[in-house]
Amino acid sequence: MNIHGDMSAQLSITSGSYSSRGIKEENQDFHGLVAPDEPLLTTKGIAAVVCDGMSASYAGREASETCGKGFLADYLSTPESWTVQKSAQKIIGALNSWLYSKGHQNAQERYGLVTTFSAAVFKSNTAHIFHVGDSRIYRLREDGLEQLTRDHRVWISPEKNYLNRAIGIDIHLDMDYRKAPLQVGDIYLFSTDGVHDYLSDAEILRIIRQNQEDLERAARLLVETALETGNSQDNLTAQLIRIETLPLQEADELYHQLTELPFPPDLQSGNIIDGYKIIREVHASKRSQCYLAIDTENNEQVLIKTPSVNFEDDPDYIESFLMEEWVGRRINNHHVLKTYEKTRKRSFLYHVTEYLEGQTLREWMHDHPEPGLAEVRAIVEQIARGLLAFHRMEMVHRDLKPENIMIDRHGVVKIIDFGSTKIGGLEEIFTPLEHDNLVGTVDYTAPEFIQGEPGDTRSDLYSLAVITYEMLSGHLPYTNPSNMRTIRRREYIPIRQYRPDIPEWVNGALKKAMMADPDKRYQEISEFLYDLSHPNPAFASTRSRPLIERNPVKFWRTAAIIMLLANFVLLTLLLR
Repeated sequence: MNIHGDMSAQLSITSGSYSSRGIKEENQDFHGLVAPDEPLLTTKGIAAVVCDGMSASYAGREASETCGKGFLADYLSTPESWTVQKSAQKIIGALNSWLYSKGHQNAQERYGLVTTFSAAVFKSNTAHIFHVGDSRIYRLREDGLEQLTRDHRVWISPEKNYLNRAIGIDIHLDMDYRKAPLQVGDIYLFSTDGVHDYLSDAEILRIIRQNQEDLERAARLLVETALETGNSQDNLTAQLIRIETLPLQEADELYHQLTELPFPPDLQSGNIIDGYKIIREVHASKRSQCYLAIDTENNEQVLIKTPSVNFEDDPDYIESFLMEEWVGRRINNHHVLKTYEKTRKRSFLYHVTEYLEGQTLREWMHDHPEPGLAEVRAIVEQIARGLLAFHRMEMVHRDLKPENIMIDRHGVVKIIDFGSTKIGGLEEIFTPLEHDNLVGTVDYTAPEFIQGEPGDTRSDLYSLAVITYEMLSGHLPYTNPSNMRTIRRREYIPIRQYRPDIPEWVNGALKKAMMADPDKRYQEISEFLYDLSHPNPAFASTRSRPLIERNPVKFWRTAAIIMLLANFVLLTLLLR
């Protein structure tokens, strides 16, 4: 079976398979693969699996089919933004819980639904391998045959052994996971023990190489040869997959794809673009323009965001602009700007979002120089709910700042800009573009991002804490906040220096959320929110804080005056 698309830009494979019940009455093996069309071929990849139901159980076939079919069906339904590992482990964990629960409904029928599980997801240029049990995955290359999985089988004697790990054995599943780089021409073999227990690696290698132009025939011969030994006592399954092409685009090839749509011209009131009538310009910066428009099909107000012509030859910028729409269409949350699906063919590069009447958080801060703690908490909690919508999709915002947050006329807070978002699932896709530009704004960006580290959800927490501090005090929380060279050495300024009315435990929560080391911060945004509203004893002051801590400027000013007076007195005494 050949599965392919545009051979220069997509992953494509050829596959073949064969399964037999052997000498048994029933075949309890399962094998299969799923190869979606675009865009899922790029964002999710091709999934393949082999399962071997435990023959000692009363429902081995049901276990293997449930597990194999469930994985193939559900994997493509997970969010495109999730990594392969997260998607697969969520599904496999749920399947294990279901098989364990159903298999143990009757205490007399222990291990009733148990199966081995070996799966690979081929995505971009990588094979993601998930395995438990004694089915196997091999890889054949020019340098020979390599077993990529290890058997979870305990040998008591040469004649007696048992599986110590499999799907459905225990409520807690210990699953092996590894990644392997793909090469054109790689052949992957998925097999059950009825095959590989009775064929040597040399025999497997010989059969595949002699029949590699016909993988269906190769799979059948593997099974038949194992049967002919006369020793195979189990069901037999072999599934072969050859990597035909990989998405190894050149940079100019990708640039051509990114620039298929031209940048729109400067838009004026009254212009109509693809059915959207421009009313007025709402906002303009060096990176983009935003226009209030009317959708002439339904008379609805929308916002049209267009890219700046300053970046017409910058593929990194164009990719980021396109990615902002991709993100927006996949997040449905009351506190994230709604991005509309494409309903008409577009003539230019732009995207359409809901139109918000209100002000940015920066404007709100100008209007509220000393807000109450409860008022700030209410805004921070709404920002956090928006951020959590990103994090549930395995996305990290990376550019949270007051200018990227809107408060509408009803008081609803929304995150409005997500062109810098890091997306777990898309990070796994090969691209020839190099993304080495600093994302975000230095004053609000976590130190790990500035130092070139990948960062995670705790990096967004850092930015949220900086914004919280600034809302309360009107100041940034560090000395020399914009100095990139000393970002990990800059000193935190206690917020009570600016707002003595803020409780010490709130200061402690802010300080912890902004620690330079992510491991010393809160690990969840919910923990930070809780400590903003509930006094944490760890942050309570147990002693009278010295003046140098409460107000360093006043301390040194006072010390200077005392020293000056002391010198004056000493000089007077000397002159007598």
